[in-house]
Amino acid sequence: MTKTSKQDDAIQVTNPGPFIRLAAFIYDGLLVLGIWFVLGIIFVAVNGGEHVAQHNPFLPSAMFIVLFWFNVHFWRRGGQTLGMRAWRLRLINDNKGPMTLMQCLVRFLVSIGSTLILFMGYFWVWFDKDGLSWHDRYSNTRIIREPKKK
Repeated sequence: MTKTSKQDDAIQVTNPGPFIRLAAFIYDGLLVLGIWFVLGIIFVAVNGGEHVAQHNPFLPSAMFIVLFWFNVHFWRRGGQTLGMRAWRLRLINDNKGPMTLMQCLVRFLVSIGSTLILFMGYFWVWFDKDGLSWHDRYSNTRIIREPKKK
């Protein structure tokens, strides 16, 4: 179920369904997982070959920061992560301006909650009158699916 809308009165765009969003999420997740593996290797090397440092919050904190940076960096620079680019998805600001850091932070945090609750925030697009997920709604952003280039 996709809804069609006009953006800038020139390009016909559609709201992607939850499965397209999930595909981009998985693609990006695999990329982040690769970065986390490299980070883990560095962490183990710095700790002299030990994989667990008792009560050391560095690795989980670094993983969280990498995940945040990955998303915010791409959202603010063109509105597309690599997974979104693969599926022709683009994040746009409802306020017609560039993405703010606060919007990115809200979007990121709500998407974590949405993911932890069995992806309910993603599947919410089926019930939302505008086809928005929880993190779209709370951050005043939306994901659009761009048409194929001819």
